[in-house]
Amino acid sequence: MAGLIGIGLTGILGHQSALNTTGNNITNANTPGYSRQEVVFETQPGQRTGAGTIGKGVNVADIRRLANEFLVQQVREDSTLTGEQQALNSELSRLDNLLGGETTGLNNALNNFFASLQNAAEDPASLPQRQLVLSEAQQVVNRFQALSQEFVQQRESVKTQMQQGVKDANTLLNSIADLNLAISESPGLAQGRMPNELLDKRDEKLRQLSELVNIRVTETEGSQVNVSLANGLSLVVGNNAAQFGTRSSSEDPTRLEFTLTNGGRILSVDEQINGGKLGGLRRFDNEALKPAFDELGRIAIGLSASVNQQHEIGMDLEGDLGGLFFNDVNNLAAQRSRVVANANNQLPKDGQLAVEITDSTMLPAGSWTLQFSGDGRSFELIDKATGEIVNQGRLPNPVQSEISMPGFNIRVEGGTFNAGDKYLIQPSRNAAESMALQVNREEDLAFASPVRATTGGQNVGTARIDQGTMLNVRSPFTGSLLPAFQTAGELANGPFTISFAVPNPANPESMTYTVSGSSPFVDITKSFTRGDPITFFSNDPAAGGEYQGFQFKLTGEPAPGDTFQIIYNSNGVSDNRNAERLAALGTANTLNGKSQSFTEGYAGLVEDIGVKTRQSQFDLDAGKTLLEQSTAQRESVSGVNLDEEAGKLIQYQAAYNASAQVISVAQDLFNTLLQTFR
Repeated sequence: MAGLIGIGLTGILGHQSALNTTGNNITNANTPGYSRQEVVFETQPGQRTGAGTIGKGVNVADIRRLANEFLVQQVREDSTLTGEQQALNSELSRLDNLLGGETTGLNNALNNFFASLQNAAEDPASLPQRQLVLSEAQQVVNRFQALSQEFVQQRESVKTQMQQGVKDANTLLNSIADLNLAISESPGLAQGRMPNELLDKRDEKLRQLSELVNIRVTETEGSQVNVSLANGLSLVVGNNAAQFGTRSSSEDPTRLEFTLTNGGRILSVDEQINGGKLGGLRRFDNEALKPAFDELGRIAIGLSASVNQQHEIGMDLEGDLGGLFFNDVNNLAAQRSRVVANANNQLPKDGQLAVEITDSTMLPAGSWTLQFSGDGRSFELIDKATGEIVNQGRLPNPVQSEISMPGFNIRVEGGTFNAGDKYLIQPSRNAAESMALQVNREEDLAFASPVRATTGGQNVGTARIDQGTMLNVRSPFTGSLLPAFQTAGELANGPFTISFAVPNPANPESMTYTVSGSSPFVDITKSFTRGDPITFFSNDPAAGGEYQGFQFKLTGEPAPGDTFQIIYNSNGVSDNRNAERLAALGTANTLNGKSQSFTEGYAGLVEDIGVKTRQSQFDLDAGKTLLEQSTAQRESVSGVNLDEEAGKLIQYQAAYNASAQVISVAQDLFNTLLQTFR
């Protein structure tokens, strides 16, 4: 009887464990990371008799956790991909909406500004029209500054998210290390009895960590796991956890770089942070926000330089030469702000560099690293976007020199340079933020041209002279005013008189003209063939006296004795020639090697961010699909199926009741046996 009771008791106890396990599965059906458990039954060793072996009941061999490590790892990998794309897409969408918005973008402001210039050209003496130009110009400045400020705010937001992500990652690393210790110290581990709940918690922490950064997980002794970055740098070893950190980038203090503290050593791991939310934020900063900063600055420089150059060669309402319209793109403070010394440079850290914009039409958008080697005089200029060396050489002794690039020069002003020293070169750095309007009064707008031509009253030929093309009022070599414009309100070495003659009556088709002016101008006499167009003065600044900063063209046939005069455009209040040229800059190709207008350059920036945003959305959708599939596969193995568990409840309950009935039968038999002896 005792044997039958024991058999029934093992059935009751075993199926009670099964019922408890099933109930635990049901109650944890919605617990993140929970893996379904099942009871593993085994037959207890039987009792051998002459008639054979008689069973002694059932035993619970194990509470098994149903988990497939391959599927768990697949979920981690897909979580890393989705985490990266979610962060990237979120920030790109914000940037795309900013640049492409009608009220937040730049297009409307640019179009309105050049439209106001066109309207002013129709009535150049109108003060209300001039005031409208100033108002629209200020709106352009405001939009550049507002966009730059929005970029800065988004950059700071990204930095804040990076710092919070690092804190979250450190919390998870510490939890994983603690769980490693708890698992290794779990009772019964040596006998194969796994702490299922702790394993689930650790897997869930690992999944959450994989959403932040790409990790590798390897199993070790004692059912512990080691966690590392993709390149092998350890994050968790046993119960010891490294700590992520952030600090100002040694290359660019406006940005953050990631660090890893392990064993008292602080390592820069910025290049190793790939995948996950942190990798997505880093990708956005490098692949979208930095290029957008550079491109917006390039457009600001191109607009400022082009409008300034055209405005300076005009004449205002009071007869003076036009000055700067926007701020000077090459003031000394701006030139020096385009160079950032690396924080890790060696002492004495006194190298002085500046970047001068030499041709805004050729200026590329981008950043470069100038690094020194050898004795500190050998240098390499590396394009940060491609990693290619685009310029290299040696500094002279003394070091004062220039490193020329398309659109800009790096001026080495002095100081000491050591092997390993690096400098970040950003030609368009802060250009949008520092943009400002320099014209304050309507009268100061230079809508007229400072020179004009007149025709002699006694001319009899058919020749006609145009009203000239202004080239410059300053020497491109020294920056000082050209001789013709050194006295306000007049041509200092003029006016210039052009007279025609026939030097050889035997050849009436051959003629000469003489250009006469005032000291220090030296008269110019040249021959030409009657009827050929004539261009007066050179467009080459190196041509000496033949370069005056303007050119005039004559067509038709002059007669001997005909004269023309080039004079200062005094009282030219109704002259709109420079206003028209300023308005024409709106559609002129003045960027990217003279292949784009300002609006096209900005449209290119909007399109680039838009393409990246759409691509990130496609990648995000694909990542979500992959994550859903891998999660579904894991759930098919580890997830709780409530219908299945309900069926098991009935099955185990029936077995429990039947085991109880076995005990009841044993008791009845025992009572019957006792009664036979009464």
